[in-house]
Amino acid sequence: MASRMTAAREEGVPGRWELIGLGLLLPATVITAWQVLAEWGYLSELMFPPPTVIAGSFADLAASGDLWANFRISAIRAFSGFLIGGGLGLAFGIMVGLFRRSEKLLDPTIQMIRMVPSLAVVPLFILWFGIGEESKVLLIAKAAFFPLYINTFLGIRYVDNKLFEVSRVLGFNRFKQIVRLVIPAAIPNILLGVRLSLGLSWLGLVVAELIASTSGIGYMISDARQFADTPVVFVGIFVFAAAGLASDTAVRLMESRIVRWKDTYRG
Repeated sequence: MASRMTAAREEGVPGRWELIGLGLLLPATVITAWQVLAEWGYLSELMFPPPTVIAGSFADLAASGDLWANFRISAIRAFSGFLIGGGLGLAFGIMVGLFRRSEKLLDPTIQMIRMVPSLAVVPLFILWFGIGEESKVLLIAKAAFFPLYINTFLGIRYVDNKLFEVSRVLGFNRFKQIVRLVIPAAIPNILLGVRLSLGLSWLGLVVAELIASTSGIGYMISDARQFADTPVVFVGIFVFAAAGLASDTAVRLMESRIVRWKDTYRG
């Protein structure tokens, strides 16, 4: 490990802290410029309140407990929808990827449903399931289903056919093929699907909570918009952005450990 880090330094590869600093450089620059322009009067305080005012609103919401209560509800909805939609996407992706008949039977219909915008099915979901948690979770599940389905399907189809021939020689049944061959070989694509599905889960959450909700970060944003409380709107936006980044970073860290064997170009 130490020799690898030394070799990386000799090759001019940036270190961890340097990469973190580079990642913070652009947001810090934007926030500083935003604050300066707001103080000089070049930005409307109603449209673009200064970052210090937004930070004050964040502190007030956090101290009152409203922020954490709404975030907890939103996080439960997002991860519940991801587990349902992503789990089904993984299962259908494996089935369609392994069996040609399943592909011919299911894939055209799934692709057709994928093209239907989430906003178009919101009225139907409300009619079918009401404005409770079911409609919100299912809207999120719809958004999370397709990335995992497509990436799992493609990951299986990209597996070298020679590996299947070897598995037949070794006498693997279909279950062993899936567990010992298909899943490990398709893991990079599956994890990419997980990242995309998690991101779309948060996007689907925004749609669900802005349309019909009495709790959650999306509801907090909608309620603040009605009273022209722009700092609270920005707080909600930043919370969504931070939650999405945190979940994506967690999957990337998991990916770096699971597919450590894969020798890839790192830039």
